[in-house]
Amino acid sequence: MKRLILSSLALLMAASLLTSCSTWDRRDTGTLAGGVIGGVAGNLVSGGSAVGTGIGAVGGAIVGNQLAK
Repeated sequence: MKRLILSSLALLMAASLLTSCSTWDRRDTGTLAGGVIGGVAGNLVSGGSAVGTGIGAVGGAIVGNQLAK
């Protein structure tokens, strides 16, 4: 239950950050969104491991950056 609450909170924070950054271009937004989604996915897959969360965030940011080209 705690993990679900933390994941939901992270997604809400990311959504509010994305809407508040109107001067960012599409690539910046894609990088941030990919990093957040990857971090949450890495956290869930690794069972809450900080290393898994970090790897997911970095991988997601790279993928988000490349997809937003």
